[in-house]
Amino acid sequence: MKMLKTFTAWASVTLAIFVLQTMTSNAQTPKLADDEIASVAVVANKGDIGFAQIAQKKSKNAEILKFAHTMASDHQAVIDQAVALVTKLKVTPKDNAVSKKMVADNAKTQKMLNSKSAKDFDKAYIDNEVAYHKAVINAVETILIPQAQNAELKGLLQQVVPTLKAHLQHAEMVQTEISK
Repeated sequence: MKMLKTFTAWASVTLAIFVLQTMTSNAQTPKLADDEIASVAVVANKGDIGFAQIAQKKSKNAEILKFAHTMASDHQAVIDQAVALVTKLKVTPKDNAVSKKMVADNAKTQKMLNSKSAKDFDKAYIDNEVAYHKAVINAVETILIPQAQNAELKGLLQQVVPTLKAHLQHAEMVQTEISK
C-alpha cells in the first residue's frame, strides 16, 4: 500500500516533468508567442508559491519552512517583475496548452502534497521541489528563452535562471538533510 501511495505521488510530478521535457524535443517543441510565454512563466511561479504555502501549513521542519518561505518570496518577486513588464509592454498573458497543462499538473501536485501525513510530507515536498525546479529550468532554457521575441521579456527570463538554479541547489541540499 505504501508503495502504491509513493508511486501515485511521484506519478503526478513525473508526468509534469515528462510533459515539459518532451516539449523540448524538436518534434514537440510548442511554438509560443510572447504573451503565451508570459503566461507560462506566471503559472510556473504561482505553482511553486502554492506548494510553498502548503509546506508553510503542514511542515514542522525548520529547513523546509525556511525553504518554503524563500520559494514564496522569490517566486512572488518574479511574478511582480513579470506583471510590471507585461504592463509596460501592454501585453496580456495568454493561456495556452503549456500553461493549461501546468495549471492542471500543479493542482494534482497540491492535492498530493495536501494528502501527505506529517511524517511523509517533508520528503514529498522537497522531492517535488527538486523535480519541479529541474523541469522549470529546462523549460525556461530550452523553450521560453529561445522563443521570446521581446528583448526585455527574454532578458527577464535569462535573469531568473540563476535564481532558479540556486533554488534547485538549495532544494537538493535540504533533500540530502531530510534523507539522513
